[in-house]
Amino acid sequence: MTTVDAAATGAATRPAWRGTFGRLWSAAVLSSFGDALRTAALPLLAASLTGDPLLISSVTACGYLPWIVFGLLGGALADRVDQRRAMWTVDVVRALLVGGFAVAVALGHASIALLIALTFTLTTLQTLFDNAATALLPALVDPAALGSANARLMTGQRIAGGLLGGPVVPLLLAVGAAAPFAADAVTFLLAAALVASLRTPAPERAPAPPGSTLRREIAAGLRALSRDKGLRALCAATALCNVGMGALVATLVVLVTGWLHAGPGGYAAAMTAYAVGSLAGGAVNRRITDRTGRPRAVLLAGTAQIAALVVMGCVRSLPALVAALAVFGLMGMVWNVNTTTLMQQRSPAGMLGRVSAAFRTLAVAGAPLGALLGGAVATAWGPNTPALLTAAFFVLSVLALIPGAGGSEVSRRRVA
Repeated sequence: MTTVDAAATGAATRPAWRGTFGRLWSAAVLSSFGDALRTAALPLLAASLTGDPLLISSVTACGYLPWIVFGLLGGALADRVDQRRAMWTVDVVRALLVGGFAVAVALGHASIALLIALTFTLTTLQTLFDNAATALLPALVDPAALGSANARLMTGQRIAGGLLGGPVVPLLLAVGAAAPFAADAVTFLLAAALVASLRTPAPERAPAPPGSTLRREIAAGLRALSRDKGLRALCAATALCNVGMGALVATLVVLVTGWLHAGPGGYAAAMTAYAVGSLAGGAVNRRITDRTGRPRAVLLAGTAQIAALVVMGCVRSLPALVAALAVFGLMGMVWNVNTTTLMQQRSPAGMLGRVSAAFRTLAVAGAPLGALLGGAVATAWGPNTPALLTAAFFVLSVLALIPGAGGSEVSRRRVA
């Protein structure tokens, strides 16, 4: 009888901190910290430049638009180029852009038009960076450790962006309005240096067929996503969830301050509960996945989030809302880790960048629509109803997942 060393098996399912994964993790966490500084400071700067709510909100809206317009192109480019080189090059360019913007702010030359242009350009570059990072990770860790690697990356990013970045912004703003942007530029440069130091083999790609163009390659990525029943269900489910999330995020402050009358302190408590729940989700994800398998873990996460949303919309109590948001954040992390890992495992070889781009573009497209729906529903029927609307979209999401939830786990790459 052949025996398996349990300790060795456990080690194989976890990425090694030393070496390539540790550097990639550090780069991702640094970038998330810098992004948190910038995204927290931009609305404050916009509000200091204009009192027009439409102009202020347009700065945020530009964070969504490039994914819808350029997301598919970014994925096609990520499959064509050396992903490591693309990532550090993008980070250097972003460092120069944000550094230049910091100088403009310091000299008093900031304007709403400049903020919109900066946000749009940075997110456009992010479409290439994020798709390249998704495609690069499976080349850096053992296949059995891919889920754990995703969990560690997302948890680290949530800590840096959700817990550490926000509280630092007031300290930097005390130095000057340009300080958060200057710090963001530094994090981009440090992240670029870490990614550039990775030693990865040249990507193995089949020769492009004669007459291949970016348009045809993008179409091939969309076909690969649509032909895989499991990926198609995950994409549809995620898109439905994001419509609901758009409604919830856009109106959560009204729910807390208007319906619960909890004030800014209650809103801070709610957001903290969500962040802490997300961190807990990264910690327990492996245990859940080991017991259920990845497809059923996603199904379980969506079902638990429905229950949490019903509590948010029906129970008029701040402690109940805080508890529900903690559960919602925990299960949201389980959802995100496992959908990303399944996408990496199931995508055809050499097409992960394009499949990832198609998946993200279709998923992100629903968020602005959800935000508008949430505002309309809250105006018509009360500030608690967007949470119930979100629950309805999550029900549809879970129903979309059910046909593929019992399927076998796919851990090997298929040839395109």
